[in-house]
Amino acid sequence: MVISHYLTNEHRECDTIFARAEAAAAQNDWETAEKEFLAFSNETLLHFKKEEEEFFPTFEAKTGSTEGPTQVMRFEHEQVRGLIGKMADAVESQDRDACLSLAESMMILLQQHNMKEEQMLYAMADRHFSPELKEETVAAMKEVTL
Repeated sequence: MVISHYLTNEHRECDTIFARAEAAAAQNDWETAEKEFLAFSNETLLHFKKEEEEFFPTFEAKTGSTEGPTQVMRFEHEQVRGLIGKMADAVESQDRDACLSLAESMMILLQQHNMKEEQMLYAMADRHFSPELKEETVAAMKEVTL
C-alpha cells in the first residue's frame, strides 16, 4: 500500500466526521455534536499517534532529517490538540458561537496541515521508501491504538 493513500484516506475520514460534528453544533443538536466530536477527536488523535510513533521516525531515519518537516508537523499536531480541548469545552457547555468559531479555526489549521503532509511529506515517503518499507510502515501504523 502506498503511504500517501493510507494517511490521506485517514485525513478525509476525520474531515467527514468533523463536518458532521460542526453541522450538529450549528443546529444545536448537542447530543449528535458531542458524539461526532468525540469520534473526530479519537480518530484525529489516533492518526497523530500513528504518524508520531511510526511514520515520522521511519521518515526521519530514511531521510536523515529530524529538524525539518516532521518537527513542523509535530508542532502543528500540538496546536490541533489544543483546539480539540477548547472545542470539547465549547461542545460540553453547548456554546454554539464558541463552538462554531473554534470549528472555523480548526478547519483552517487542519486543511493547511493536511495539505503540507499530503503534498510534501507523504509524497516524499512514497518516492523514497522501498515497497517493503512502505508495507512495513503501513502495517505498523495499523497496529497503533489509543
